[in-house]
Amino acid sequence: MKADGHVHTPFCPHGTKDAFEEYIAQAKQLGFDEISFTEHAPLPARFVDPTPQKDSGMDPNELENYFTVLTELQKKFASEIKINIGLEVDYIEGYEEDTKTFLSEYGRYLNDSILSVHFLKKGNHYYCLDFSPDMFETMIGDYSSVEAVYEAYYHTLLSSITSDLGPYKPKRIGHMTLVHKFQKKFPTSKNFSDKINSILDLIAEQGLSLDYNGAGINKPLCREVYPYEQVIKEAIKRKIPLVYGSDAHSRKDLNQGFDDLYKGAVLVSPTTY
Repeated sequence: MKADGHVHTPFCPHGTKDAFEEYIAQAKQLGFDEISFTEHAPLPARFVDPTPQKDSGMDPNELENYFTVLTELQKKFASEIKINIGLEVDYIEGYEEDTKTFLSEYGRYLNDSILSVHFLKKGNHYYCLDFSPDMFETMIGDYSSVEAVYEAYYHTLLSSITSDLGPYKPKRIGHMTLVHKFQKKFPTSKNFSDKINSILDLIAEQGLSLDYNGAGINKPLCREVYPYEQVIKEAIKRKIPLVYGSDAHSRKDLNQGFDDLYKGAVLVSPTTY
C-alpha cells in the first residue's frame, strides 16, 4: 500500500488554493491508496503568530467546514482511495493547556494527526523556525550561534514528546529534523546524534511513529528529507514506524521526496498503528 500521511489543503492560509479533488486525482494518478489531509491546526487564540502575515495556522472559523468537506469526500471516494481527516498540530512551549483543550474538543473528529515543532521560544519572544533564511539568521543572532538554535529546537522537540496534551495527542512526530531547512546557508559542525538518539529512544518507548517527510529535498538550502538517512537508520533499529509524508502545499508537490527515501525503510499506513 502506498500512502501519504502529510498533505495540506486549500484551507492552508500560506499554501495554494488547489481543490481537494485536484489533490485526490493527483494522488490516484501517482498510485496512492491512502492519503491524510493534515492541515495546520488553528493556533491558540492568545498566541501571537511571529510570521509577518500571521498565516501559520488555519482560520478557526473554518474548522467545522474543513471537517464537513472532508467527511463528504471520504464518502464520495470511498471505493477509490482511503481519505483520512487530520490536522498538523503545533507544539508551542507555554501553550500546552491551550493545545490540550483544543484537542479535547476536536480530537474525536480526527482519523490522523501529526505533532510538529515550528515555533521556538527565546525569553518572551517566539520565532517561526522554518519561515525564512532571514528569520533563521535573526534567531542565530538572538541565540548566539547556529548550534544554540539546534539545541533549542531539539529541546523543544523533546518537550513536545513528553508533554501532556490529553488522550487525543497526535501519535506521529512531524519532520523531526526541520531545523536543517537552511543548513546549506547556516551549517553547523556539531554532531547532535546523542540528542537525536535520546529523542528516538523516547519515541520508541511511547509507541509513536515518525513523519518521513520528503519536502526538504525540494528546499534549496536543505536538499535532504526530514529526517535524514542516519536518523532513519537509527529509527529502524528501534522499530519506530515510518509514515511517508509529502508535506504538499499544492497538488504538484504530492510524491515529493518519495524516490529519495532510504531504501531500507519500511513505510506503514498512517492509520495502522
